[in-house]
Amino acid sequence: MLDEVLTWLMAIPLLGFIAGMRAMTAMAAMCWFAFAGQLPLAGSWAWWCARLPVAIAFTLLALLEYAADWRSWIPRLTHPAVLITRLFFAGLAGAIVASALNASGVEGVILGVLGAIVGALCTHLLHQEAIRHPGLTSWHVTLAEDIFAIGATIVSLGIITS
Repeated sequence: MLDEVLTWLMAIPLLGFIAGMRAMTAMAAMCWFAFAGQLPLAGSWAWWCARLPVAIAFTLLALLEYAADWRSWIPRLTHPAVLITRLFFAGLAGAIVASALNASGVEGVILGVLGAIVGALCTHLLHQEAIRHPGLTSWHVTLAEDIFAIGATIVSLGIITS
């Protein structure tokens, strides 16, 4: 019972939050968890996530996203096209987790999207505020965001698969 509550109230919104920061990180990690059999997707509409080529593709996209985030010409997280992409992948991640739990995908989409909105806005505001402090550069803040995104995704999927 507690696992279910943690999954719905913490893990899925946290995956959405991460997608709001780094759109491909949550998808890449979910695909690897599904490929390893930790996220049961066989027989569901999300079966494709458990395929090795899909996991590799999302991993490459995540790595490209990390590399792009280090460049100053990338639009900010709140740019409409960037935000829509992040909301889409957050909703998809929520629906996939809901599918793995044999639950309604609508709630998963809603929780993922809400988490992404908070994640994108908080990350944007924290990044802008952090780089105003002496000694902190955008490089430092981006590195901290990347480390947090990877760690929080693993924690979130650990809660879901427990």
